Amino acid sequence: MAEIPPFEDLLRRVRAGDQDAARELVRLYEPAIRRIAHLRLHPRLRRVLDSIDICQSVLHSFFVRAALGEYELNTAEDLLRLLGSMVRHKVAAESRRQNAQCRDQRRTEADDAAVQQALTPEPSPSRVVAGRELLQLFRERLSEQERRLADLRAQGREWSDIAAELGENVETLRKRLKRGIRRVARALGLEDFAHA
Repeated sequence: MAEIPPFEDLLRRVRAGDQDAARELVRLYEPAIRRIAHLRLHPRLRRVLDSIDICQSVLHSFFVRAALGEYELNTAEDLLRLLGSMVRHKVAAESRRQNAQCRDQRRTEADDAAVQQALTPEPSPSRVVAGRELLQLFRERLSEQERRLADLRAQGREWSDIAAELGENVETLRKRLKRGIRRVARALGLEDFAHA
């Protein structure tokens, strides 16, 4: 049996919900995500938002969508490009949100408890539970076909294998899952998630 390369193994384990793999992915990619976010955040936006906020949002979206099997990633560079793109979308969405609601960032003050929460490296138990509940709600709202595709991708199956098994085109299946994820994200009010 051929040995699975470390990146593919890490991604397979993340898709399967392995918490150790998720922690390893965060350890490896959080610094890069935060650097990209810091560079993208306008100084005025930094008054109300930090790179850690963007990083947590990006990672949350990534883990939910990875568990649903949406991403086709072959290398660590593919993952880094994806995460960078997600950062750009999150920063743009947050900028639109701040401007659309005519918020005055100068009046916003940091709450000590919120600052302390942002500085802790591990997610709180309530965030873990909230993430699991969101994933479950997300899965329930997918159609049966979409959920089956998500399950097959979460098992680490390649799109080409899934297409052969189901007798359909790879791109058709990929688009079906992506559209379902976007539909559910909009229905749940996760607009920045729908565009990430």
